[in-house]
Amino acid sequence: MKKKLNLGILTLMMVALLLSACSGNNGNNAPATSDNAGGNEAASGIDNSKEVKLSMYLLGDAPKGMPEVLTELNKKMKEDINATLDVNYIGWGEVQSKYPLVLASGEDVDIIFAADWNFYVQEAMKGAYMELNTELLNKYMPQHMAKLDPLALKAAEINGIPYMVPTATPDRKASVALIRRDLREKYGIAEVTKLSELGPYLEAIKKNEPDMIPLNLDSQFDLPTPFLYLTNEKMAYTQPLDSGNPMAQGIAYDYEDTSGAVFTTVEEPFLSAGKFAANIMKDWYDKGYVNKNPYANKTRSKDNFCEGLSGVAFGNSLDVASVTETCAAKGIEVDIITAVSPQGHAPQNTWLNNGLAVAANSDNPERALQAMDLIMHDPEYVYLTTFGIEGKNYVITEDDKIALPEGVTSENNTFPADSSGFWFVNKDLIKPMANWPQSYIDHRNTVGEKLKPLLYAGFTFNSENVKAQIANIANVSTQYGSPLFIGAVKNVDEAYVQLTEKLNAAGIDKVKAEVEKQAQEYLKTIQ
Repeated sequence: MKKKLNLGILTLMMVALLLSACSGNNGNNAPATSDNAGGNEAASGIDNSKEVKLSMYLLGDAPKGMPEVLTELNKKMKEDINATLDVNYIGWGEVQSKYPLVLASGEDVDIIFAADWNFYVQEAMKGAYMELNTELLNKYMPQHMAKLDPLALKAAEINGIPYMVPTATPDRKASVALIRRDLREKYGIAEVTKLSELGPYLEAIKKNEPDMIPLNLDSQFDLPTPFLYLTNEKMAYTQPLDSGNPMAQGIAYDYEDTSGAVFTTVEEPFLSAGKFAANIMKDWYDKGYVNKNPYANKTRSKDNFCEGLSGVAFGNSLDVASVTETCAAKGIEVDIITAVSPQGHAPQNTWLNNGLAVAANSDNPERALQAMDLIMHDPEYVYLTTFGIEGKNYVITEDDKIALPEGVTSENNTFPADSSGFWFVNKDLIKPMANWPQSYIDHRNTVGEKLKPLLYAGFTFNSENVKAQIANIANVSTQYGSPLFIGAVKNVDEAYVQLTEKLNAAGIDKVKAEVEKQAQEYLKTIQ
């Protein structure tokens, strides 16, 4: 009986082994592998046998068609790496408060948008992101690493360690403002070439279009934007070197100045440029051109521009493309005003302008990196996240361009192009759009000649020695700087005196000294 039992067990074991071998050979019943992602799991030492669900956070608002697109994306991801994705959005009006909170709360986060203008340095210094290295990235993100310039990963380093994966294809874009050409011509306003010339247009809107707010600013993206455009007319400025936060005061530099000299935003030459901008904003605010409480508005100007609720739309060369299409579909003509320096330049994007990071508390960091590799570089993923579902949201024309399917318009399309926040994909894979209006084509064709590489493009400030001062400066910026951005002050000169006093008390001089020290060391490495 014992012999029979042993023989039975042996037989069962042999059958199990045989079934296992067959399953491994034909793959019909095996767990999904990453073969489609560019390599055999066994050969790469990657084990995706356990199914996982990844949580991803992006900026902005989800398009209406996102659930359907995500279903298709997850079908593919399940096959490729045995994982699915849950995509969450942090609205533009909540970025400053919610983004750090999401990372600090301990909630389930695997992948999150990261950029030098969106608290990358501060959050990395807090330990909010997972430490990365080339060995890890080569193993789990082979497609991206094959495309990524080594300088991009170098730029992401803080104390020698990268905490984000930059886009491999930096955007060729400039900051722009859209105005209604049809209304400008209707009211006899001369062509506008820079924002400081906008007064007569704003006055005409205020006087003749009762349902439209001339400058309908939101609380996050738009709030500092017209001020920054106006400042750029006097000196070439991007954002603070110490924080990368365009909402904050801090340490600035003129990107047309090859010496790399730095100064605070309450010192010359920035002070005069800032006062120039603030006085214009005050004039516009006092005349009722600016919505009275941008702090409570969560809708970006570009999102209600074609609906006739905002006289100006602020954005960049890429994210206004769909706006120009929507307006054109309604018979609305637009002018595109490019924000440039006195020398006619716009800052070329840094490597860190768009990218992704793995949250430090991710339970599945290796799978997160594999998902990032697919999303950023697999053509099917790129088209899904950028344009939606083929046949429903877009079609490929005979001349190899992207167009809308029959019966679909820019207004009823549930997944407008480039509306989903996946700005970090490989843009070299993307075909041109068939329905861009001529004004946008003209802008797109000329924007490249305006772009100027930034002296500090690869500089990442280590704020460890002054993090308390930077936190203090952020608080001062919110209370005393933001009113200057929108012109909501009684007297600009007096407001700057108060801002200067508060920034000095917050320790801005110490931050400047630390930035100068690190900047000089950086300049030695690129000379």
